[in-house]
Amino acid sequence: MRAVVYDRYGPPDVLRIEDVPRPAPGPGQVLVRIAATSINLSDWECLTGSPLYARIGGLRRPAARVLGSDIAGVVEAVGPGVTGFRPGDPVYGDNLQIKGGFAEYATAPATVLAAKPEALTFAQAATIPQAGVIAHQGITGGRRILINGAGGGSGSFAIQLAKRTGAHVTGVDNASKLDFMRAVGADRVLDYRSQDFTRTGPYDLVLDLVAHRSVFAYRRALAPGGRYRCVGGTVRSLLRVLTVGALAGRATGRSLGVLAVKQGPAHFTPVADLCTTGDLQIHIDRTFPLAEVPAAMAYVGEGRARGKVVVTMA
Repeated sequence: MRAVVYDRYGPPDVLRIEDVPRPAPGPGQVLVRIAATSINLSDWECLTGSPLYARIGGLRRPAARVLGSDIAGVVEAVGPGVTGFRPGDPVYGDNLQIKGGFAEYATAPATVLAAKPEALTFAQAATIPQAGVIAHQGITGGRRILINGAGGGSGSFAIQLAKRTGAHVTGVDNASKLDFMRAVGADRVLDYRSQDFTRTGPYDLVLDLVAHRSVFAYRRALAPGGRYRCVGGTVRSLLRVLTVGALAGRATGRSLGVLAVKQGPAHFTPVADLCTTGDLQIHIDRTFPLAEVPAAMAYVGEGRARGKVVVTMA
């Protein structure tokens, strides 16, 4: 089978397409014929090996040769002990532990998969399991909500979910995404390169998808009783939020912390339900064929994607 592989951390040009043996499902696993795989920030981090936590399991070289965790496709075969799926079933899920989605076939634990809703295409379903869940769990109420990194995959879901609560939503990203964030529903948009969003508050909730600022700047952005939650960022930023940020926030009646994202079908199927009813729109910026995964990864890594980017099979 064809797969996009890499053997060392680096930029997208370390990726190459190669013929590799088709995997076989082990106990509790399912073999999926891939139809679509969406790209997440976690794929970029695992490609570059940065931040350092992206190297867990493979400090010097990647633990998995094939990236791609948010998959959608058709069950080709099931391993011993699998009773919930059978060949021919359309499925989708977040295969974060094994990955392998940038290939024609991938194995995944049956526990990370769910039946694909008929109303969604494979490409649409592949956008939900990671990005949709981050947004769904990150938006937890408040009259004034700011989303940093709002022009990307999780951000485009988060804007809509925040608007569903009746909040006034401020979206932050680079200048090329301002119109996109407005179109998705943001009431106010900021270019982080020319405006310091931490001085534009106060906000009841800040969801930070690209944490790089000082914890004291984040605290400054919050109203009394406000909450700051980050997803990703440098190891240094995360440690500061967990230590200094937690203490500084508590001392001033604010809450600063890292969003502990819960994974699995129980968490992404409610988001898919909102998409199937039309209450949540899926924004796919571009699709790429398997052979163009390096270009797709560069597009995401350079911060150009408006919404989600999806790799589709012929």
